[in-house]
Formats: sequence, structure tokens, C-alpha cells
Amino acid sequence: TPRAPRATPAFATRARRPPFPGLPLAPPAGGAENGGMRPEAVIFDLDGTLTDNMPLHRKSFDRFLAARGLPPLSEQLRHRLDGKRNRDIFPVLLGRELGEEELRAFGEEKESLYRELSRGHLRPLDGLLGLLDFLQAEGLPVALATSAPAPNIPHTLGELGLAARFPVVVRSDEVPRGKPWPDVFLEAARRLGRATRRCLAFEDSPAGVEAAAAAGMNVVAITTTFPPRVFEKQGRASGAFPEFRSWWRAQGRRLFQSGAPEPTGKPDRGPDPEGPHPRGATTSEG
Repeated sequence: TPRAPRATPAFATRARRPPFPGLPLAPPAGGAENGGMRPEAVIFDLDGTLTDNMPLHRKSFDRFLAARGLPPLSEQLRHRLDGKRNRDIFPVLLGRELGEEELRAFGEEKESLYRELSRGHLRPLDGLLGLLDFLQAEGLPVALATSAPAPNIPHTLGELGLAARFPVVVRSDEVPRGKPWPDVFLEAARRLGRATRRCLAFEDSPAGVEAAAAAGMNVVAITTTFPPRVFEKQGRASGAFPEFRSWWRAQGRRLFQSGAPEPTGKPDRGPDPEGPHPRGATTSEG
């Protein structure tokens, strides 16, 4: 009998250390099972979470830096800056304070490069479409909580074919503080009308994971941008997975079926046959 694949372990029980000085350490919202509570809403980051597009962002940053005679992004800088707002990134990259006019000009230059590089090259992560179909069938609202600049959001969602799937979008430049502060997740939960402890969040960066956890949410790390060991060391995510299909098999099915009533309706017909299905429906473990 073939052995079942090993799931990435949950990290919520590990010792936690604050990776961002000055941030309050909120306790994880119950770990992988969120205290046994079924989520009432799901909040997604955009870049690196819905799609594996961070290499394109890094390439556009490197071109921006090269045009100014500066070296490409180092791994250390990536860890420090990924997930943050451009207004918080450019002063670090250029080593000086920047006025609003410069911030706007640099942001548009870099993001125009990203949109050019990404056009026709973006795909949803495995299992995402099935998960969104499941959430819609269950009547569970979704939102985006993203540091992406405003012009990038319709571009990226349009390239993914998801423009109509996220009626609630909260940008980090709409709240007082960007990630790793929790403001963007708090605002997303407010707009959805849900308590933060009943929200599940998906993020791909340490700054984003910290922001969602500090908001009191159960947060799952997606490892398109950083390896699992980064999130294990951080100790704030309930688990780390390469995409949504493997998360559903390891955690999602249990999480969403806990306390579920008898099955209703037909199985989800999304593109992921082994991914999320409506309540009570069974699927093959593969």
C-alpha cells in the first residue's frame, strides 16, 4: 500500500518570537483548527498567494534598481520588505526619505514594469478555483487584503480570470499602517461584517502572516515566496503549504467540515477534483 504524503506540520504550538520589533504578539487564533471553529469568512493576500508572481515583482524591482546603478534585491532585503507597501519599500531601497511625488513616480515606474512582465503569464495556484467555488457555494464571504498598488489589482485579478470573485478589496494604502501591522486585515474583517477570530487568512510573506496573526486570525502560509522553515521559525502560521490543494487535504477539509450539517447539494464542479467540496461531500485522498 503506497504511503500517504506527509503533511507539513502545524506550527502554532512552537515557541514564538516577535520578528518585527514593536508589534504586539497576539496569540494564534487556535492553530490549524482555529479552536474547532468553522471560519465564517476567508481573507486572501494577492501577490504570491493567489498566484506565484513574486519572481516577476523581484525582476521588476531589479530592473528599477539597475537603472540607478544599484544591486539587485538580496535575500535579506526580500525577507524584510516582501509584503509591504511601496511607500515603505522605496526609502529602504534608495537609502533616503522620499516625498509623495517621488513615491508616486517610482511606484508607477516599477509597477508598470511588473504589469508588462506579467501580462499573459499569470495562473491561479493549484486548488484556488475549487476553494473559491466551495466558499461561494457555502455562502462564505471572501476579501482581499493586499499591499498591491491600486492599478495592479484589476490587472492581476483580470489576468487570473478572478475579477468578479473578490467584491471586497482592501489595500494597505487605505489604512494607517501597512503590513506587518494588522490594519488591512482588521478593515477587511470589518467590511465583511465578521469577527477577526472567525476569519481564516492566507498569506505568502512573513510580514503578511504577522499582520493577519496580530489581527487575531488563523493564518495559513503559502510557500511560493519563502520556504516553510521561515514560517516555522516565525511561529505565527498554523501551517505552511505550497498551494491550496495540499492545504485542503491536510487541514481545510477538517476545518470546514467541523460541525457541518448533513450534505446538501451536489459536489463542487471546480477544476480541482480533489479539492474543496460542499459540506459533507467526500473526496479521494489521492
